Amino acid sequence: MIWADLGIRKLDYLLYLAEISQSLLRHSQDRLLMMWVYPHGIKGKRIEKRSLPSSAPLWIPSTFYKEKQRMLLNDTATLIWAADYGALEFHVPFDSVKKEHYPLELAFDLDPPNDESFELVLEVAFELKRVLDSLGLQAIPRTSGSTGMQIFVPIAPIYTFEQARKMNTFIANYFLEKLPGKITLERVVSKRGKKLYFDYLQLWKGRTMPAVYSARAKPNATVAAPVTWEEVQKGFLPIDFTILNMKKRIEQKGDLFSVITSEKHTQNLDEILSFIEKAL
Repeated sequence: MIWADLGIRKLDYLLYLAEISQSLLRHSQDRLLMMWVYPHGIKGKRIEKRSLPSSAPLWIPSTFYKEKQRMLLNDTATLIWAADYGALEFHVPFDSVKKEHYPLELAFDLDPPNDESFELVLEVAFELKRVLDSLGLQAIPRTSGSTGMQIFVPIAPIYTFEQARKMNTFIANYFLEKLPGKITLERVVSKRGKKLYFDYLQLWKGRTMPAVYSARAKPNATVAAPVTWEEVQKGFLPIDFTILNMKKRIEQKGDLFSVITSEKHTQNLDEILSFIEKAL
């Protein structure tokens, strides 16, 4: 048993990954993998794995990075092997090994002050959509699989992390002025009070976010699930999206993250960055 309260066995988890593997793999393709391994279940100790384990089969895709042999989550066999090894969460960076130092998307992480504040997350997320729409940028929302949401903006991989961070910083500071009573840019949890943390700093070289459709080591077997803006406006809870219903959801709605992956929109930031440079 992995999620004992839900009756979810390891076999059920492996079957879930096999069923949604293509949608998940399109996001993790050619990105350095960081996986969270739970040898004794979700209530046990978490082990972070970035380097290729010595016991890994020879066919596991990998690349040499900073004097380490790093894993690449590029195929279903590797995904199933990693899950059998004990990985419950798969995290990937913002750039690929084919073009390092150039993020494939902007990302904003909306982290509520507590589990009862998800309405605030939805409100800020939709307000962020309005701002991005005004800038001519398409954005895709998703649950984090935990308590918050993440907003992804696909971009052309021609901007450095420094340039992407300028864009994120500009938008974050605008939001702080617009919603000072509701959001904070304070990284220290104890100093945030009852405000939502508008995390714009996670977008950086080497930092990661959960791969889309990855399970999270949470009691309800939630996943990082893409959603529609109509659903954001209507309202939902993160626990609505789990490994128990994700296959059917993809069958009904398709892969809502395809704008980031298989149908990636390479949006241009030149005019916006030029404006920011002049404003500074």
